Amino acid sequence: MNDYPPRFAELFSQLGLSADPEGIYQFIQMHKPLRADILLEDAPFWTHQQAQFLKDSIKQDADWAQIVDHLNLVLRAPLLAT
Repeated sequence: MNDYPPRFAELFSQLGLSADPEGIYQFIQMHKPLRADILLEDAPFWTHQQAQFLKDSIKQDADWAQIVDHLNLVLRAPLLAT
């Protein structure tokens, strides 16, 4: 077990997603805002394995739980007008 919580980029890497800043930004912009009535792990854009990892991370209060919670909040933030 690590002595520190995993970083946001490490979560994206763990999920098999692009973990560079541009890739993370594009993913978030493409999938937000996530509706309030959908659990993060039930969002339609996850693969079965990704959804299971997210669900297990929260359920087991794993090292990933805090950063998964952060992803949940970021995906639920409203779009900003440009």
